[in-house]
Amino acid sequence: MNLVRTTAGLGLAAMLVLNLSACGNSGSSSTDTSQSAATAAPTAEYGGTAGGSMAGGAMSKPTDAGKDTMMSGTMHGRFGGPVYTGAPALGVTAALVMAGGGPAKFSTAAALTNMVGAATVTAEVAKLSKQYGAPAVTQWLKTFDFAVNDSLKIATAKGIKLPAADPKMTGKKLAATLVTAGTDTNGVFQVEFLLDKAVSHGIHVQVMNDIDKAPGFGKKADLDYHTISNQAFYDVGEALKVPVKLAPLH
Repeated sequence: MNLVRTTAGLGLAAMLVLNLSACGNSGSSSTDTSQSAATAAPTAEYGGTAGGSMAGGAMSKPTDAGKDTMMSGTMHGRFGGPVYTGAPALGVTAALVMAGGGPAKFSTAAALTNMVGAATVTAEVAKLSKQYGAPAVTQWLKTFDFAVNDSLKIATAKGIKLPAADPKMTGKKLAATLVTAGTDTNGVFQVEFLLDKAVSHGIHVQVMNDIDKAPGFGKKADLDYHTISNQAFYDVGEALKVPVKLAPLH
C-alpha cells in the first residue's frame, strides 16, 4: 500500500466515486439511500470520443463554465456532463468509502487498489503521469481525497448517514458499477454525473466550491480533478471491458 501511494499520486481515477464532490453553482440534495441511482440515466448529453486516447498527450482546452449551464435543453455542470438531481446511490458510495479504508481514514489509493489491484493501479498511475505529469497526478489524488472527506463532513452536518456497505459490492464489481453510474445516455463517462449520483448534486456543488477556496487546491486543482478523473474512469472501464466513451474534457 505504501508503495502504491508513493507511485506518483497513485489515485487511479476510479475510486473517485465517493468523491462525490460537486461542481456547478446550484443543485439539490437527497437523503434517499437507494442504489438505483447508480444506473439512472440523464435526458441527454453531448458525445465523447469512442476509443479515447490511452497514449500520452496534452490536456484538452480547460473548460469551466463557472456554474450549471443549459445546453440543448439539458442542464450541465461546470465541467460538462448532465446534472443529476435524483436520489443519490448512497449504498454504492458506502461501498466505495469502505474500499478506501472507511470514513475515518479514506484513501483514494487504497480504494483503487482494492477495486482493480495494485498492478493495474501502478500501470495506470504511470500512464497518467506520462500524460499529465507526475505533479498533476499527485495533486489529483490529494484533491480526490479532499473531495471525499469534505463530502462526508457535509453529509454528516446535514444529518445524512451512509447505509451499511453491501458486502458483495467490492472489487471489480464496484469499479464497474462506478463507471456505469457515471455513463450518460450517449455512452460517455462524465465524472460530474457520477459525483451527483454519489452524494447528490447539491453536495457535489458545495464540495467543488470548497476545493476552489481551500489552501493548496483552488480552481486549477478542481479543473484537473475533473479532467484526469474523466480519463482515469474511462481507462478503468476499458480495462474491465465496460462499454464507455471518453469525455471531451480529458
